[in-house]
Amino acid sequence: MAWYDEAIFYHIYPLGLTGAPKQNPYGEPVHRLNTLLPWIPHIKEIGCNAIYIGPLFESVGHGYETTDYKKLDSRLGTNEDLKHFVAECHKQGIRVILDGVFNHTGRDFFAFQDIKNSRENSQYKDWYCNVNFGGNNSYNDGFSYENWGGYDLLVKLNQHNPAVKDYICNVIRFWVSEFDIDGIRLDAADVLDFDYMKALRHVANEVKPDFWLMGEVIHGNYSRWANDGTLHSVTNYMLHKALYSGHNDHNYFEIAHTIKYVSGMVGNNLKLYSFVDNHDVERIYTKLKNKAHFQPVHVMLYTLPGVPSIYYGSEFGIEGRKEQFSDDSLRPALNYEDYRTAITTNPYTKLIAALGKLRQNTPALCYGDYQELELQTTHFAYARNLDGKSVITTVNNGDNEVTMELACGNSAEYVGALSGERVSVNGGRIRVKVSANSGEIWISAETLGESVAPVCAEEAETVKAVEVVEKPEMVERSEAVETLETVESLAVVEVVENVESAEPVEKVEIAGTVEEPKTEPAKVQEEKKPDKIVVDWNKAYEEMSVEELQEAILEKMRKNGPVTDYMLGTVRENTHHGSLVNWVKSF
Repeated sequence: MAWYDEAIFYHIYPLGLTGAPKQNPYGEPVHRLNTLLPWIPHIKEIGCNAIYIGPLFESVGHGYETTDYKKLDSRLGTNEDLKHFVAECHKQGIRVILDGVFNHTGRDFFAFQDIKNSRENSQYKDWYCNVNFGGNNSYNDGFSYENWGGYDLLVKLNQHNPAVKDYICNVIRFWVSEFDIDGIRLDAADVLDFDYMKALRHVANEVKPDFWLMGEVIHGNYSRWANDGTLHSVTNYMLHKALYSGHNDHNYFEIAHTIKYVSGMVGNNLKLYSFVDNHDVERIYTKLKNKAHFQPVHVMLYTLPGVPSIYYGSEFGIEGRKEQFSDDSLRPALNYEDYRTAITTNPYTKLIAALGKLRQNTPALCYGDYQELELQTTHFAYARNLDGKSVITTVNNGDNEVTMELACGNSAEYVGALSGERVSVNGGRIRVKVSANSGEIWISAETLGESVAPVCAEEAETVKAVEVVEKPEMVERSEAVETLETVESLAVVEVVENVESAEPVEKVEIAGTVEEPKTEPAKVQEEKKPDKIVVDWNKAYEEMSVEELQEAILEKMRKNGPVTDYMLGTVRENTHHGSLVNWVKSF
């Protein structure tokens, strides 16, 4: 067992949360990171025991165009500020992992600047991919290079160069010795060279016991990246998508299928990084058509296999819509004082805190085997089994109360950890009622008494009974986010139902339309392709076009079974050549 096996993460995008300027003036340090110190007790109070924070180091703008890996961004402060922040987290029992942006640098990075100045004579000309002094780029430097994502601002590092590999490995050593961090989240891990990642894993094993490497992987077979030789874990984007669309579509079959599909990839012992939103995707509160689904979504996040994460601000139920040319609304500045009392006044925060305490005190939710108990389009039950005892989760995305009879462990009585309701065991089964658009976690009375005392029935019941209160406004909001207020005004829905109430939650109406429940499991889509792409299997993957790589992946998928809507969509949406190459090799 390692600390990350029992971790609950709080994800911070610091340049956004602190309200830093969008562009770095490279001036005197402004100690904005210190404004995050009051957030540490809040993070602990809602049950999180780990923080993923980044990007942090000197950069041009959004943080991913690194200028200096060894200097805190001057918009946030100094290295001493970061040392102090990590030390304060450790004092309160919170681990810290940083964002490692090791696929590319910014143009102000010293190696790239040397190439600009010395051109062919630069000792760093092989630090980047495909530098061609006979070409040009959008900045008119008189040479070309391979960029990341189509942006010349992001210069792709040559990960095959031993000097680059050694430099980045020494950066990790520096971060540990200087700041005492506990792990790193690797940005764009799905396009990192595997030998490069193996070198990083070697350093991780060297610098600190249980130092955690987690990678951002969006597509492909997760086990190719997360294993004993490369990374400890990767982001579970498949579950992320299933959790919100399974509720929006009233289709728990999608979630159940995703759980089985991912488990088939990685096995039962590997814990993936689970989330419902982050700095790159829309807020979960914005995504959900029925805001009452906030509760069952998070009940599942905290009880399914994986390492759960909460993105800063989402515990308050704030909005955030992804725009075509800006992610600013996903990364707002928040004033801690506006949320100081949220844990006692905001039902969303109360729910997250209750779930955090519950998971921290229930080993089965970290280590128990997953078992599906009942599955319908609108309701779902599963167990986490450990040492002969079961923790049972029941969720309901429908507008009517449901009753379920479920197999359970050896106990005389079970208790709803959120409601305090008690049910007797008869013939090895329990009969439970689940309110409309809600969820519950059923724990044996014996276990509840021993280890889950912090989640008392009185506390948890307020989560269900409190009316939704008006949320404090963001300090900075884009016009796009402000338009969401009109959506909220169309329907106000309690985050969760009072357990005593027999009245169903009203269906949320948005812009005059009502989402009707779907009554079928995820169907296999009949693929419609404008032109048939024929894959030349004699061609190296690196030489294939994006379209050829997509078709190659789909052909490999078809050999393993039917290609669902979701599987097809993830392939078609991925247009990054390097990511597709790694994906097709993962079969």
